[in-house]
Amino acid sequence: MKHNAAVLLFLLIPLSYPIAASAASMPDGPGTVRRYAIFGPEHQDVTLRDNRLRGAVFYVVSGHGGPDSGARGERDGATLCEDEYAYDVGLRLARRLLEHDARVYVIIRDNDGIRDDSLLACDEDETAWGGKTIPLPQLDRLRQRSAIVNRLARRNRNARYHRLIVLHVDSRAEGDRVDIFFYHHSTSPAARRTAIRLQDTIEEKYRRHQPWRGYHGTVAARDGLFMLKSTRPRTVYIELGNIRNPLDQRRFVSVDNRQALANWLTEGLLEDFRHAR
Repeated sequence: MKHNAAVLLFLLIPLSYPIAASAASMPDGPGTVRRYAIFGPEHQDVTLRDNRLRGAVFYVVSGHGGPDSGARGERDGATLCEDEYAYDVGLRLARRLLEHDARVYVIIRDNDGIRDDSLLACDEDETAWGGKTIPLPQLDRLRQRSAIVNRLARRNRNARYHRLIVLHVDSRAEGDRVDIFFYHHSTSPAARRTAIRLQDTIEEKYRRHQPWRGYHGTVAARDGLFMLKSTRPRTVYIELGNIRNPLDQRRFVSVDNRQALANWLTEGLLEDFRHAR
C-alpha cells in the first residue's frame, strides 16, 4: 500500500504504519484538516470537528480478510463477501472517530479505501497491521490480529479509555432476517456497558427513522470467541446482519446505509466515552 508522506508523520510509535493519529503531535483546533491515505483519494482529508474523543483509543478489526473472505451472499448476479463490507464499515467508523480526535488503529488493511459502490468486488489483498500477510488457518489469523492489538494496547496503556471494535457479517439461512447484535466477554462489565450503549443508540435511530419497523438486536456474552477472550482492551464484537438475507443485504449494499451504521456506532461510542469512569 502506498502512503502519503504527510500521513507517516502523524505516527510517533515505532510501527510506522498508520493509521493512528497522535493528538499531541498535530494541530488540534476544530476545522483542522488531517490527511489519511488509507481512506482513499475522495475521503482521505478528515476535518476535525471537536475533541470529544481525545484520550480515547480504538482498535478497529474487520473480520476475515486476505485468503478468507468470510461469509458470502449473492445479489444481482454478484457475490457479496463479508470481509469487504465489514472493512468498508470499519473504515467509515474509523474516519468518524478521527473527526472527534480519537486515536484509531485499523488492524486489517486494504488498498481499496472507502468505496461508494453498492457491490464491492471481492479480493484477497488485505494485510494485517505492519504489512503482515494474513495466514489462511483460522486460528493463526486470530492469533495474529489479537497479538497486534495487545501489543498496541500495551504501548497505549496510559490512555484512560480503550475499546476494540470487531466487525463481522453473519451467515444464516436465506430467510432469516436479523438486526445488528453485539457480543462481549462475561468478565468485562465495561465492554457490556459499551455494547448496551451501542444497542440503545441503534434502537433509538430505528425508532426515529423507521418507527414502523422495530429493532430486535441483542447483547450477549460469548466467552468462547477468540477475539473476546484473548485481547487486552475491552472488546465489543458486532454482527451487522445476515449476508444471505435480501432485506439484510440492503444494510450493506447501500452506501448511505453503510455510512449510517458508522455514524450510529460513533454516536454510541461518544456517549460511552462521556460516561466512562
